[in-house]
Amino acid sequence: MKNRSLISIDDFSKEEFIKILDLAEEFEKNPNQRILEGKVVATLFFEPSTRTRLSFESAVNRLGGRVIGFSDVASSSVKKGESLKDTIKTVANYCDLIVMRHPVEGSARFASEVSSVPIINAGDGANQHPTQCLLDLYSIRKTQGTLDDLNVAFVGDLKYGRTVHSLSIALTQFNTTYHLVSPQELKLPSAVKIYIKDRKLDYFQYTDLTEAIPKADILYVTRIQRERFSEPIEYEKVKNSYNLHKGLLEGAKPNLKVLHPLPRVNEIDENVDDTKQAYYFQQALNGVYVRQAILKAILGL
Repeated sequence: MKNRSLISIDDFSKEEFIKILDLAEEFEKNPNQRILEGKVVATLFFEPSTRTRLSFESAVNRLGGRVIGFSDVASSSVKKGESLKDTIKTVANYCDLIVMRHPVEGSARFASEVSSVPIINAGDGANQHPTQCLLDLYSIRKTQGTLDDLNVAFVGDLKYGRTVHSLSIALTQFNTTYHLVSPQELKLPSAVKIYIKDRKLDYFQYTDLTEAIPKADILYVTRIQRERFSEPIEYEKVKNSYNLHKGLLEGAKPNLKVLHPLPRVNEIDENVDDTKQAYYFQQALNGVYVRQAILKAILGL
């Protein structure tokens, strides 16, 4: 993995991302190590982010490295019309690795082709979010004791949800059964469903959340993303499609855990927060350990 970019979850083999999860376990036991002393990581966020950006920066700081970059294009030369190519080639001169989020699908792959240092994709449009995928896998393994033979229900925006796309693809390695809950307008893209079918795995589609809950080991809830809709009226049609509240969990399996990549709007009621099923805030913390593991692997430390 040394000096390799991480653009898609497909860029690492099953064995390699299991190694990342094992490394993350070690960092959870001891997150404060000085292995990045003398290293500089650039975080270039062309789109807003809270958890991804701050967990990467926390990971770097806890490992003794330095962070440079921007979280608002208005404070960068992009505002002056600088191309992505020029931004990447310039910033690569100042750092050992670049973490980038960008609204255009394929932008992270392009950046990796022009950069002299490794690129980590922190989300490119509705395409992929591989580091979120790895922390989701870590959270699933931690709560279930395994990644194999689980029933995973994905709820909400399955069409534009890059976290759903990455995790759906990764879980094909583990004999997963998929339960896909969404409005008709926001179904999982055909390309991802074909990927699942090609690996001879089952998926079931629902519009009613209550049908999927009793079958699930993991309930992966996502927000309906206003920013992915070009027409506000289309967003208005689906924005309140699902609301997971405490009462809906009464018939759930005893091992069920509720995950969410966050931020949430109204798709998970706050009365779920104190239930034994809620795991999304711990999931966000797991992001620090997993991103520490990714940094160590890619920088070859």
